[in-house]
Amino acid sequence: MAILERNDTGAIARLTLNAPERLNALSDEMLAALQMECDALMTDPNIRVVILSGAGKAFCAGHDLKQMTAKRDDPDGGAAAWKDLFDRCTRFMLTLQKMPQPVIAQVHGIATAAGCQLVASCDLAVAAEGTRFGVNGVNIGLFCSTPMVALSRNMPRKKVFELLTTGEFLDAQQAAEMGLINRVAAPDQLGAATMHLAETIAAKLGTAVKVGKEAFYQQIQMPIEDAYAHSGNVMVQNMLRDDTAEGVAAFLEKRAPNWSQD
Repeated sequence: MAILERNDTGAIARLTLNAPERLNALSDEMLAALQMECDALMTDPNIRVVILSGAGKAFCAGHDLKQMTAKRDDPDGGAAAWKDLFDRCTRFMLTLQKMPQPVIAQVHGIATAAGCQLVASCDLAVAAEGTRFGVNGVNIGLFCSTPMVALSRNMPRKKVFELLTTGEFLDAQQAAEMGLINRVAAPDQLGAATMHLAETIAAKLGTAVKVGKEAFYQQIQMPIEDAYAHSGNVMVQNMLRDDTAEGVAAFLEKRAPNWSQD
């Protein structure tokens, strides 16, 4: 049984974390599988949207604590192995934003610690009613420092700090109100709601979405004047594309666009 499963539906790829007995923890094996599959997806011209979901009763419970604890037997007490783990985790979280395709987290059960970081690192997220989100490491004496990087770029800073220091949970509706997720769905409609969002995006001009996603993450790190200058240049390049000209013409002529791309 593969620890990560991929199933494609047209232009949509679904990656399913498949270690339900460990609540889909981000073990060394899981991180390696995710990195390898996402690296491959980055250059796959047939895929326009990626959905990330979890098998079993939870989306992802964070890092594999048993695996991490075993590193204490290393000569340096685990320092080098833990540094390597967090470096690999960071690389993967950044890969999600560097991918040309929008990545949607389909969340159920719980998303805790690095699992909550995973949700925050995806471009979009849909969660089932009853899902709980938390960065609860402080409850066992381990402050969720790397998860807070992604969370503090999704949610109001004081709320993030409260979660980090209290170890309390957010429910799905609170997570939506705070900006961590986009939509809440009934549990039996979660897959359909996520797929509807994915299909809506996949129907757009792929090159425009790719250019837009890259520009989105570039400009958000810039001072506002630089962000406008950069985004204006991106729009100029976008306007120069033949498919964009066709899209504008189709809108003005009240017809469906005849794009050259599938």
